[in-house]
Amino acid sequence: MAKPAVPAQDVGSLDEVATRILIVEDEASIAEPFARLLEREGFVATVAGTAAAALRAARDEHPDLVLLDLVLPDGDGRDVCRTLRAESGVPVIMLTARGTEADRVVGLELGADDYVIKPFSAAEVVARIRAVLRRTSRPPAGREPIRIRDLEVDPLARRATLRGTEIELSRKEFDLLCELALHAGEVVRREDLMSRVWDENWFGSTKTLDVHMGWLRRKLGDPTYIDTVRGVGFRFAPRNGEAP
Repeated sequence: MAKPAVPAQDVGSLDEVATRILIVEDEASIAEPFARLLEREGFVATVAGTAAAALRAARDEHPDLVLLDLVLPDGDGRDVCRTLRAESGVPVIMLTARGTEADRVVGLELGADDYVIKPFSAAEVVARIRAVLRRTSRPPAGREPIRIRDLEVDPLARRATLRGTEIELSRKEFDLLCELALHAGEVVRREDLMSRVWDENWFGSTKTLDVHMGWLRRKLGDPTYIDTVRGVGFRFAPRNGEAP
Protein backbone atom coordinates (compact mmCIF):
# COMPACT_ATOMS: atom_id res chain seq x y z
CA MET A 1 0.00 0.00 0.00
CA ALA A 2 1.01 3.62 -0.42
CA LYS A 3 2.46 4.98 2.77
CA PRO A 4 2.80 8.55 3.97
CA ALA A 5 6.41 9.58 4.21
CA VAL A 6 5.72 11.85 7.18
CA PRO A 7 4.62 10.70 10.66
CA ALA A 8 0.86 10.71 11.09
CA GLN A 9 1.05 13.29 13.89
CA ASP A 10 2.80 15.75 11.58
CA VAL A 11 0.24 15.66 8.77
CA GLY A 12 -2.24 17.87 10.52
CA SER A 13 0.35 20.62 10.99
CA LEU A 14 1.05 20.94 7.26
CA ASP A 15 -0.41 23.79 5.25
CA GLU A 16 -3.72 22.75 3.71
CA VAL A 17 -2.58 23.88 0.28
CA ALA A 18 0.83 22.20 0.45
CA THR A 19 1.74 20.53 -2.84
CA ARG A 20 1.34 16.74 -2.71
CA ILE A 21 3.90 14.61 -4.54
CA LEU A 22 3.37 10.88 -5.15
CA ILE A 23 6.69 9.03 -5.50
CA VAL A 24 6.29 5.72 -7.32
CA GLU A 25 9.55 3.88 -6.65
CA ASP A 26 10.12 0.37 -5.29
CA GLU A 27 13.69 1.00 -4.08
CA ALA A 28 13.34 2.25 -0.52
CA SER A 29 16.94 3.49 -0.56
CA ILE A 30 15.87 6.00 -3.24
CA ALA A 31 12.26 6.74 -2.34
CA GLU A 32 12.51 7.34 1.40
CA PRO A 33 15.44 9.80 1.45
CA PHE A 34 13.94 11.64 -1.48
CA ALA A 35 10.56 11.87 0.28
CA ARG A 36 12.28 13.41 3.29
CA LEU A 37 14.07 15.87 1.02
CA LEU A 38 10.78 16.91 -0.60
CA GLU A 39 9.27 17.51 2.81
CA ARG A 40 12.17 19.77 3.72
CA GLU A 41 11.39 21.67 0.51
CA GLY A 42 7.80 22.21 1.69
CA PHE A 43 6.02 19.40 -0.19
CA VAL A 44 3.86 16.57 1.18
CA ALA A 45 5.32 13.26 -0.03
CA THR A 46 3.67 9.86 -0.35
CA VAL A 47 5.56 6.73 -1.46
CA ALA A 48 4.09 3.85 -3.45
CA GLY A 49 6.28 0.84 -4.22
CA THR A 50 4.13 -0.93 -6.81
CA ALA A 51 2.01 -0.07 -9.82
CA ALA A 52 -1.17 -1.15 -8.01
CA ALA A 53 -0.33 0.98 -4.96
CA ALA A 54 0.47 3.94 -7.20
CA LEU A 55 -2.93 3.86 -8.90
CA ARG A 56 -4.72 3.48 -5.54
CA ALA A 57 -2.80 6.42 -4.10
CA ALA A 58 -3.46 8.58 -7.19
CA ARG A 59 -7.19 7.87 -6.98
CA ASP A 60 -7.46 8.28 -3.21
CA GLU A 61 -5.08 11.18 -2.55
CA HIS A 62 -5.26 13.21 -5.78
CA PRO A 63 -1.59 14.27 -5.83
CA ASP A 64 -0.47 17.45 -7.55
CA LEU A 65 2.39 15.64 -9.32
CA VAL A 66 3.61 12.05 -9.74
CA LEU A 67 7.27 10.99 -9.87
CA LEU A 68 7.01 7.67 -11.67
CA ASP A 69 9.69 5.00 -11.94
CA LEU A 70 9.28 2.89 -15.08
CA VAL A 71 10.49 -0.42 -13.60
CA LEU A 72 8.12 -1.68 -10.90
CA PRO A 73 7.81 -5.16 -9.34
CA ASP A 74 4.24 -5.73 -10.54
CA GLY A 75 4.17 -3.90 -13.84
CA ASP A 76 5.55 -1.31 -16.23
CA GLY A 77 5.47 2.34 -15.20
CA ARG A 78 4.44 3.24 -18.74
CA ASP A 79 1.17 1.37 -18.18
CA VAL A 80 0.70 3.35 -14.96
CA CYS A 81 1.28 6.59 -16.89
CA ARG A 82 -1.22 5.51 -19.54
CA THR A 83 -3.85 4.84 -16.86
CA LEU A 84 -3.15 8.12 -15.07
CA ARG A 85 -3.55 10.00 -18.32
CA ALA A 86 -6.89 8.28 -19.00
CA GLU A 87 -8.20 9.18 -15.54
CA SER A 88 -6.75 12.61 -14.77
CA GLY A 89 -4.51 15.45 -15.87
CA VAL A 90 -2.02 15.07 -13.01
CA PRO A 91 1.51 16.05 -14.13
CA VAL A 92 3.91 13.10 -14.43
CA ILE A 93 7.71 13.09 -14.33
CA MET A 94 9.15 9.74 -15.36
CA LEU A 95 12.22 8.33 -13.59
CA THR A 96 14.25 5.73 -15.44
CA ALA A 97 17.71 4.32 -16.00
CA ARG A 98 16.92 4.02 -19.72
CA GLY A 99 17.93 7.21 -21.44
CA THR A 100 17.74 6.48 -25.16
CA GLU A 101 15.93 8.90 -27.43
CA ALA A 102 13.33 6.23 -28.22
CA ASP A 103 12.57 5.80 -24.50
CA ARG A 104 12.13 9.55 -24.06
CA VAL A 105 9.84 9.81 -27.08
CA VAL A 106 7.66 6.93 -25.80
CA GLY A 107 7.40 8.63 -22.42
CA LEU A 108 6.38 11.92 -23.98
CA GLU A 109 3.89 10.20 -26.25
CA LEU A 110 2.23 8.63 -23.22
CA GLY A 111 1.73 12.09 -21.77
CA ALA A 112 4.68 12.50 -19.39
CA ASP A 113 5.55 16.12 -18.64
CA ASP A 114 9.26 15.48 -18.11
CA TYR A 115 11.78 12.65 -18.11
CA VAL A 116 14.64 12.23 -15.60
CA ILE A 117 17.44 9.70 -16.10
CA LYS A 118 18.99 7.85 -13.17
CA PRO A 119 21.28 8.55 -11.45
CA PHE A 120 19.99 12.06 -10.87
CA SER A 121 20.73 14.81 -8.39
CA ALA A 122 18.03 15.72 -5.90
CA ALA A 123 18.45 19.41 -6.72
CA GLU A 124 17.78 18.75 -10.41
CA VAL A 125 14.58 16.78 -9.73
CA VAL A 126 13.27 19.42 -7.30
CA ALA A 127 13.93 22.09 -9.95
CA ARG A 128 12.10 20.02 -12.55
CA ILE A 129 9.16 19.50 -10.17
CA ARG A 130 8.85 23.23 -9.60
CA ALA A 131 9.13 23.95 -13.33
CA VAL A 132 6.42 21.42 -14.23
CA LEU A 133 4.12 22.72 -11.49
CA ARG A 134 4.57 26.30 -12.75
CA ARG A 135 3.67 25.26 -16.27
CA THR A 136 0.66 23.16 -15.37
CA SER A 137 -0.81 25.70 -12.93
CA ARG A 138 -0.47 28.60 -15.34
CA PRO A 139 -3.92 30.05 -16.27
CA PRO A 140 -4.93 30.07 -19.93
CA ALA A 141 -3.74 33.13 -21.83
CA GLY A 142 -7.08 33.79 -23.54
CA ARG A 143 -10.72 33.47 -22.55
CA GLU A 144 -12.80 33.42 -25.72
CA PRO A 145 -12.84 30.37 -28.05
CA ILE A 146 -10.61 30.80 -31.09
CA ARG A 147 -12.05 29.77 -34.48
CA ILE A 148 -9.71 28.95 -37.34
CA ARG A 149 -11.39 27.39 -40.37
CA ASP A 150 -12.96 24.11 -39.11
CA LEU A 151 -11.04 24.24 -35.84
CA GLU A 152 -12.23 25.71 -32.54
CA VAL A 153 -9.88 26.04 -29.54
CA ASP A 154 -11.39 26.85 -26.14
CA PRO A 155 -8.57 27.88 -23.74
CA LEU A 156 -10.75 27.94 -20.62
CA ALA A 157 -12.40 24.55 -21.21
CA ARG A 158 -9.10 23.17 -22.57
CA ARG A 159 -10.97 21.62 -25.50
CA ALA A 160 -10.27 21.64 -29.22
CA THR A 161 -12.82 20.51 -31.80
CA LEU A 162 -12.35 19.90 -35.51
CA ARG A 163 -15.54 20.01 -37.58
CA GLY A 164 -17.49 19.60 -34.33
CA THR A 165 -15.57 16.53 -33.11
CA GLU A 166 -13.31 16.85 -30.09
CA ILE A 167 -9.61 16.16 -30.72
CA GLU A 168 -7.86 14.02 -28.12
CA LEU A 169 -4.78 15.99 -27.13
CA SER A 170 -2.21 15.55 -24.39
CA ARG A 171 -1.63 18.53 -22.08
CA LYS A 172 1.47 19.59 -23.99
CA GLU A 173 -0.24 19.21 -27.37
CA PHE A 174 -3.13 21.37 -26.21
CA ASP A 175 -0.82 24.01 -24.72
CA LEU A 176 1.14 24.10 -27.96
CA LEU A 177 -2.02 24.36 -30.08
CA CYS A 178 -3.41 27.08 -27.82
CA GLU A 179 -0.20 29.11 -28.00
CA LEU A 180 -0.12 28.88 -31.79
CA ALA A 181 -3.84 29.66 -32.13
CA LEU A 182 -3.59 32.70 -29.85
CA HIS A 183 -0.98 34.07 -32.26
CA ALA A 184 -2.69 32.80 -35.43
CA GLY A 185 -1.27 34.32 -38.60
CA GLU A 186 1.95 35.36 -36.83
CA VAL A 187 5.35 33.70 -36.78
CA VAL A 188 6.04 32.32 -33.28
CA ARG A 189 9.70 31.69 -32.59
CA ARG A 190 10.86 28.27 -31.41
CA GLU A 191 12.43 29.84 -28.33
CA ASP A 192 9.15 31.52 -27.39
CA LEU A 193 7.19 28.28 -27.75
CA MET A 194 9.71 26.47 -25.56
CA SER A 195 9.58 29.11 -22.85
CA ARG A 196 5.77 29.43 -22.88
CA VAL A 197 4.86 25.75 -23.20
CA TRP A 198 7.86 24.03 -21.58
CA ASP A 199 8.90 26.85 -19.20
CA GLU A 200 11.90 29.13 -19.39
CA ASN A 201 13.89 26.63 -17.32
CA TRP A 202 13.32 23.67 -19.66
CA PHE A 203 16.21 21.22 -19.32
CA GLY A 204 15.75 19.21 -22.49
CA SER A 205 16.51 19.51 -26.19
CA THR A 206 14.30 21.59 -28.47
CA LYS A 207 13.76 18.38 -30.44
CA THR A 208 10.90 17.82 -27.98
CA LEU A 209 9.12 20.72 -29.70
CA ASP A 210 9.50 19.05 -33.11
CA VAL A 211 8.16 15.74 -31.77
CA HIS A 212 5.07 17.40 -30.32
CA MET A 213 4.57 19.51 -33.43
CA GLY A 214 4.56 16.33 -35.51
CA TRP A 215 1.92 14.73 -33.29
CA LEU A 216 -0.19 17.89 -33.39
CA ARG A 217 -0.04 18.10 -37.18
CA ARG A 218 -1.16 14.47 -37.50
CA LYS A 219 -4.11 15.04 -35.18
CA LEU A 220 -5.20 18.15 -37.06
CA GLY A 221 -5.07 16.11 -40.26
CA ASP A 222 -4.45 19.13 -42.51
CA PRO A 223 -0.79 20.16 -42.94
CA THR A 224 -1.80 23.68 -44.02
CA TYR A 225 -2.80 24.61 -40.47
CA ILE A 226 0.84 24.91 -39.36
CA ASP A 227 3.62 26.35 -41.53
CA THR A 228 7.28 25.89 -40.63
CA VAL A 229 9.30 29.07 -41.00
CA ARG A 230 12.75 27.58 -41.41
CA GLY A 231 15.29 28.76 -38.89
CA VAL A 232 12.72 30.85 -37.01
CA GLY A 233 9.64 29.00 -35.82
CA PHE A 234 6.05 28.25 -36.83
CA ARG A 235 3.02 30.12 -38.13
CA PHE A 236 -0.55 28.96 -37.57
CA ALA A 237 -3.31 29.65 -40.10
CA PRO A 238 -5.05 33.02 -39.51
CA ARG A 239 -8.32 33.24 -37.62
CA ASN A 240 -11.59 33.24 -39.52
CA GLY A 241 -12.22 36.63 -41.08
CA GLU A 242 -8.55 37.63 -41.03
CA ALA A 243 -6.45 38.04 -44.15
CA PRO A 244 -3.99 35.17 -44.76
